[in-house]
Amino acid sequence: MMRHAPALLAVTAAALLAACASAPLHYYTLLPGSAAPVAESATAIPFEVLTVNVPAQVDRPQLVVRQGGQSVALLEGERWIAPLADEVRGALAADLARVLPGRDVGGMAASGKPLLQVSLDVRRFDSQPGDHALIEGAWQLRWRHDGKLATQACTSRISETVGPGYDALVQGHQQALDQLAEQMAGVARALASGQSASCPGG
Repeated sequence: MMRHAPALLAVTAAALLAACASAPLHYYTLLPGSAAPVAESATAIPFEVLTVNVPAQVDRPQLVVRQGGQSVALLEGERWIAPLADEVRGALAADLARVLPGRDVGGMAASGKPLLQVSLDVRRFDSQPGDHALIEGAWQLRWRHDGKLATQACTSRISETVGPGYDALVQGHQQALDQLAEQMAGVARALASGQSASCPGG
């Protein structure tokens, strides 16, 4: 019987590897679905989203979810379609284009033209399926116009209640980013109009 053990072990290992290889991978994006293009207008604010930083704990291809307390899980089968910082940046730019309204010039703004520059440092990107999706971070807006510079730095903490499942979790983060864009847009409009700007809730 013992002489057959290595062969049996090899067959078992091969079966396990085949099962792992066949396990489906699911990919997620924070980018909102396609929307109607923003109409050009005299009040549209040209902008570019500069650096977006995310915490090292979640800066990986796999979704990182909280299981309660201090326990977290790295989900090998559930992944972001692009690096998380790029996903956050792309979603924020799309949301800003809609809520400002504005046009993402993507680093191609003409010299001397009005421009809103946005920076975001995400300090917490917390995900707990069936409970919440939370984004907390510090952000800064810089409005350049007629050789002048106006800036405003703020912090935001946005938590969305989510249902079970990873689709609901990602949608919760999309909604949190949409709220963040709304907050930024309010400050941006004040800066662009030459008014005194204050942070949301301030």
